[in-house]
Amino acid sequence: MKRLSRIEMVMHLQAVDVFSYCSAEQVVRLAEIGRQRDLSAGEVLYRRGDPPDVMYCIFDGGMELESDDGNRSLTAPSTFGVREILSDRRRSEDARARQRTILLAFDAEDLFDLLSNNIEIVKALFRRLLTEDDT
Repeated sequence: MKRLSRIEMVMHLQAVDVFSYCSAEQVVRLAEIGRQRDLSAGEVLYRRGDPPDVMYCIFDGGMELESDDGNRSLTAPSTFGVREILSDRRRSEDARARQRTILLAFDAEDLFDLLSNNIEIVKALFRRLLTEDDT
């Protein structure tokens, strides 16, 4: 798969729900720490019990998340792994690519470094997560 340009990453991240309250400048900062991850159909990204060390955004394709509570399918643009990173809880589901899929991966350590130096991104993330809980 071709490598995404930084501009493509920024444009995609602006459409991702969890970053909907972030400014353009904040999204650029997020794109700087994101890395592309390409998956083949059926490839397992992680399994239940794995450490919460990465948050993912689906750029293209789709993921199947399988847990004891049932399965859920995600397509672009969506994120997963956000709550696990923030709560430091082990993965509660298996994540498998439904088809050829391009993800943007954010290592927890890099994300926390960015958040520790930018309270505005923290506020934007919490605004979005709290709005999610209200629905």
